[in-house]
Amino acid sequence: MSPPEVETVLRCYPQIYFACHRRHIRDQQTEAVLSAHQASVLDHLDDVDSTSLFALARHMGVTASTMSLTVDRLERGGYVTRERNIADKRRVDLRLTPSGVRIKRQQKVLEPDLVAAMLGRLDEPRRRQALDGLELLAEAAREMVASGDLNRILKGGAA
Repeated sequence: MSPPEVETVLRCYPQIYFACHRRHIRDQQTEAVLSAHQASVLDHLDDVDSTSLFALARHMGVTASTMSLTVDRLERGGYVTRERNIADKRRVDLRLTPSGVRIKRQQKVLEPDLVAAMLGRLDEPRRRQALDGLELLAEAAREMVASGDLNRILKGGAA
C-alpha cells in the first residue's frame, strides 16, 4: 500500500469527523444531555453481559478513577447500574439500564443533519463517487474485522 494513499485517508477522515460528529446526545425521553464521551462509554456496555469498571477504563485509555467519575454521572442519570461481582467483591460490574440501551440505540457517531449538509455541497456525480468510495472502504473494513487479523496487523504483520 502506498503511503500517499494512507496519508489521504488519515488526512480526510478527521476532517469529515470534525465537521459532522455529534458533540452532545439528547435523551429524547428525558431531554437530558449526555456528552459524546458519556455516550461512547454506553456504546461499550451491554444490558446482559457485564463489563468490569477496570476493563472498561483500560480499554478506553483512562484510569479507573476517571472512569468511575463518568460512571457516577451515568448511574445518577439512570443509564448504568454498578454492582459488586459475586465471585470477586473487589470487581465492580457495569450494565446498561433500559434507559442506557435506549440511548445506545439512538446514538450515532455522526449528526445526520450535518452529514446531509456536507453531501449537499457536492453535485450529484461527485456525491455518488464519494458514496461509492465510502461503500468500498466500509466493505474492506468489514472484511478486515471478519478476518480476525486486526491484532496481527497492529503488531506489525502483513495486511
